[in-house]
Amino acid sequence: MGWVIAILFGSAVVLLILSFLKTAQSKSNIEQQIDQVTFTLKNEIHELQQQIRNIELDAEITAKQSGAMSGPSEERLLLREVLDLHKRGYSNESIALKKQLTPKEVDLMLLPYSANKGERSMVAQ
Repeated sequence: MGWVIAILFGSAVVLLILSFLKTAQSKSNIEQQIDQVTFTLKNEIHELQQQIRNIELDAEITAKQSGAMSGPSEERLLLREVLDLHKRGYSNESIALKKQLTPKEVDLMLLPYSANKGERSMVAQ
């Protein structure tokens, strides 16, 4: 009778240990799935923010150009990139270096977009 109780007690301990291991492993799998979903959502949010930024820049460029399609898509893409860098706070000189332009070219590209800000602040005063 003593042996049977010892065997039952031993098997109960083994099953308890296995239960803890399976629980820890299950939690680990759930955490990995949550991390994967979080990473995927962050990537999608970043892509959406980039698309929204591009749409806003395109809308501003279109508004400034009065709806006229006056240049090839490469020129529009360059203008979008320059305007994006300017809105992020880059200096005109650093934009010129990054895009391999002269600072004067960058100034001329950004002139229509920075002139309105000054006019708006003058009206507000």
